[in-house]
This record gives sequence, C-alpha cells and structure tokens, in this order.
Amino acid sequence: MQDTRRRIRRPIALAAAAAFAIAALATASTTLPGPAPASAGPVAADPGEAPLAPCRIATTMGVQMSEGLPTAPGYVRSTGRVRALTLMIDFPDAPGQGTAMSRFREFFPQTAEWFRVSSYGRLHYHPETPIPDWLRMPRPFSSYGVERGSPYEPGYRGLVEDIVKAADARVDFSSYDLLNVLVTPNAGPSALDTVLSVTFSGNEDAPYADGVPLANTSFVYSRQDDGSGTYAETGYRVLPHENGHVFGLPDLYTADGGGTVGHWDIMSEDWGANNDLLGWHKWKLGWLDDDQVGCASRTGDFDYTLTPLATAGGPKLAFVPLSATSGYAIEARTREGNDEAVCKAGVLVYKVETDVDTGHGPVTVSDSDHDSGGCTRRPNVHSELSDAPFGPGESFTDRTNGIRVSVLAEDPVTGGYRVRISRS
Repeated sequence: MQDTRRRIRRPIALAAAAAFAIAALATASTTLPGPAPASAGPVAADPGEAPLAPCRIATTMGVQMSEGLPTAPGYVRSTGRVRALTLMIDFPDAPGQGTAMSRFREFFPQTAEWFRVSSYGRLHYHPETPIPDWLRMPRPFSSYGVERGSPYEPGYRGLVEDIVKAADARVDFSSYDLLNVLVTPNAGPSALDTVLSVTFSGNEDAPYADGVPLANTSFVYSRQDDGSGTYAETGYRVLPHENGHVFGLPDLYTADGGGTVGHWDIMSEDWGANNDLLGWHKWKLGWLDDDQVGCASRTGDFDYTLTPLATAGGPKLAFVPLSATSGYAIEARTREGNDEAVCKAGVLVYKVETDVDTGHGPVTVSDSDHDSGGCTRRPNVHSELSDAPFGPGESFTDRTNGIRVSVLAEDPVTGGYRVRISRS
C-alpha cells in the first residue's frame, strides 16, 4: 500500500462580511512516492550554471512537493500544450444535477484562461471532454468511502478503476496529460461543511488505462460557494489550485489556514477573489526566463527594478539565498491580471524553504505592517497579510542573516519598484 502522507487544510475564518464560518476552506493534495515517467516544469539548467546557481535552491529528497529547483520527476509539464481530460461523473445514489456540460462550464473556459494569464501564454491548457454526458459509476457514492483525508487505497483506486471501465470505450487515456474528475455536487457534503476536493499526483502505481498510469488526477466535489453571490466568477478556482499540484506545486496553507501566505498565491487560498501564483512558482514552472531573475548571493548592495508580476516581460524576481535549502524571494505585486484582490501594491518579500512538506508552511510572507488587520474585508481573503507588501521608504530586515531589502521608489513608467538588497 502506498504511503499517501496527506496534507489537509484546516479551517480559517471568513472575513467579517460573512455571516458564517466555513469548516474548511481549501483542498487536499497527495503525492505518492516512487519512480515517475516524466519531468515537471521547464528543463532545468545545469545546477552549476552561473550566475543563478546559488539561487537554485535544491529540491529536498523525501519532502512532499518540495519547493526546490528543479521540480522532481513525475508531475505534468507546465509549459506548452497540455491536454486535460475532463470527465463528469455521478452515482446511483447521487444522480447528476443538471447537465454534465453545465458542470463542465463551471470550470471552463475560466481555468484555461487563468493559466494563460498567469503563465504569460506559456501554458496552453486544453480541457477536453470526449464524453459530454454524466458518466455513471456502477456503485453508490457511499460505497467508495470517500471522506476528507481518505487515502488512495482502497476507495480512490476503486473509483478510478470504475471510471476507466465506464469510459474506456470512448476515451484514449494515453492521449492526455492529466485527468480532471468533476463529481456531481450532490455527492458528499457541501463544501461549507468540509472540502473533499483532492489531487493525487506523481502516482505511477495508479491504475493503468491504454498503457499509461493515471498518475496525476484531480477530483472536484461540491461547489465552493459561500453565499456571497460571487460563485459564478470565483467558484472555478478550486480547479487551478488542484491542477497546481499536478504541476508539482505544494499547498501553502498550514493548520492555521492562510496564515503564512494569505491570498498571495492560489496554492494558499482558492476561495473568493482571484489571485495569482508567487513569482518563485512562476520561475519553478518555467513561466519566467532566467534573465528575469536576479540573484543576490554575495556580500554587498544589489539594486533591481522589478516590473509588476502580473505583466509580461521585464525583471520579475530577485532572490537572496540563505542556504542550500532556503532563501528570500522579492517581487512586485499590483492589482492587475489574476491579482484581483490586491488592496496594497508594493514589494512582496517571502521566505522559501525546500525542506518543508506541502501543507506545513514551505513559504512564509513577511508582513510590512504587523497586527494591522490588513486593508481588505473581502470574504475569504486573509486580511492580516493583505497589506504585507513594502512600499517606497519601507524595508525588510533579517538581522540574524544580515539581510536588508529596501524599497527605494516606485517606477512611474512600469508601475514597478526599485529595490536595494544589502547583505553584510
């Protein structure tokens, strides 16, 4: 039996505007160990290649979904054309509500567009649904034993095997890069009570179909609808979060919810208002070129002009390595592109640790204004970190490691920021 080593998001509170609490506000992910057939993300540069070599903090072996570079093998490639097989399933005790294609349209074309914008057009995400009707499973939903935290064995294995049997006559599974399973929302509890959506990634021991293992599979269950009236615009976001796992990205929430990253990455909070990925993740996925990344690895002062992460082109990320497995990333965040909820633009500083498991806080955002309460009251946006970016005249200091990041000025032409990194 595989050791699933699951990482589950714990409850976080809604903003004050919400009249109720949600029991769990995100999804789970599982990486199954073992050899894998493919590589994720871009083709890695030689680890010894200067001048970025010190900033390519390495993937840590034995860590689930390590934040290191390059991404470990076994995940789906994150550039170029990716074909996403999408099947809508129901059960004898939970027949599909509405049409299967209406369920499909809850997520598409929005998910494909989200990836297009976030990747600057480098990921061509193609959702394909060769079976436009509900795919009926042979057994009741209750018989699979699916609950929050359920391991892959035996329930999910049985479910995948039944999906293959039901679909194989009409689907060539070997033609696709990943599998999305959109479950009828009336199967299982409401997402207001508990979120069942989960991804199993890097799983070479998954059932085979048409000669390939269904190694990267995302399941989406109930609707993430908090009653605020925004579901039509934001409900799809659970799927790009889940698909982030098939590309090798970890969960950034912890037992305290979004307390370490807030709404600055969809791998932290995928409810409510739109948000993007961190610049570190974009470099990891191959959406930033090496010449868009600066590496402050030596003693002294280093000046960078960072253009907004949401816009294509220009310098995007500066990195300060602390060790072989950790360092600080610096980027400019503004309210544009996928970053709908930004209420304070500026320079975001965060620590990346490659030896921390998914769901245990591999990324920690530094708050420029501690205990301020933040600058937003939007539902499902972690308010305390919403004003985390540093503005002109402000600075971040790590005295222990002799690091100082100073925001010198806002660039009136690009909307970006001039930053000085000082190492002693």
